[in-house]
Amino acid sequence: MRVALSVACFDDVLFPGTAKAVTALLERLGHEVAFPPGQGCCGQIHWTAGYHREAAALARSHAAAFEGCEVVVAPSASCAATVRDDYPKIARGARDPGLARAAEGLAVYELTEFLIDVLGVTDVGAYFPHRVAYHPSCRSLRTLGVGDRPVRLLRAVRGLDLVDLPSAGECCGFGGAFAMKNADVSVAMVADKVRHIRGTGADVVCAVDDACLAHIGGALSRLRGGVRTMHLAEILAETGPA
Repeated sequence: MRVALSVACFDDVLFPGTAKAVTALLERLGHEVAFPPGQGCCGQIHWTAGYHREAAALARSHAAAFEGCEVVVAPSASCAATVRDDYPKIARGARDPGLARAAEGLAVYELTEFLIDVLGVTDVGAYFPHRVAYHPSCRSLRTLGVGDRPVRLLRAVRGLDLVDLPSAGECCGFGGAFAMKNADVSVAMVADKVRHIRGTGADVVCAVDDACLAHIGGALSRLRGGVRTMHLAEILAETGPA
C-alpha cells in the first residue's frame, strides 16, 4: 500500500525522529511511504485560538496537499482529530462546501488506528527491553477514541514491560495555548502527571502526541529522574535480536 505521511509541524520542527520512525516502521511492514511536499500546518492552533479565517486557509492548503491520496497516516492524534473532527466545523464556519468535500475525501488515520484497523497488525516485530508507561493524550482519548489500540501494540513488543499509569486519563496540562495562558494550572497538572509516572518505576513514558511528551519531558528533565520520553512510533520502530 502507498501511504501518505502527514507530519505535524510540531514534529517537523522539534521531533523529526518521529516521522523517521513511522517511515521505518511502515516500510518494514512492506508499505511505500510518500511525503506530499505541499503539506503544512493543519490549522489546529489557529482554530482553537479563535483565528477561524486563518484556520480555514490552512485547512484548504492542507487538504489540497493530500488530494488523491489513498490513505493518510498521522503520528499525531491531535492533528488527525483536527482533520476529521474540526475540518467539517471549519468548512461550515467559512461557508466553504469545497473544503467540506475535500475534508470528507481524506482518509486520515492516527498511526495506531492504521496499524490495527486498516492493516490488521498488532505485533509489528518490535523489540524494546525497557519498562514503559503509556500516557493517553486528551485528543486521542476523547476525540478520536483510540481506546486500547496503543496498549495492544505495546503489549506485543518483545522485551517490553508495560506498567499501569495511575490516573492515566488525566490531562498533562499542555493543551497548546492553555499552558501559556494558564501557566500555574498547567504546571500543577504536569506535576501530578510526572509524580504518577515516576511512581511506576518506568524507564520510558510514551504517547501518540509529541506535544504532550514535550510538556511532560520538560517537567521530568527538571527533576533529573532519568525517565525518557518517546513517541510510540519510535518504540514500534525498534528491532533487536531475532
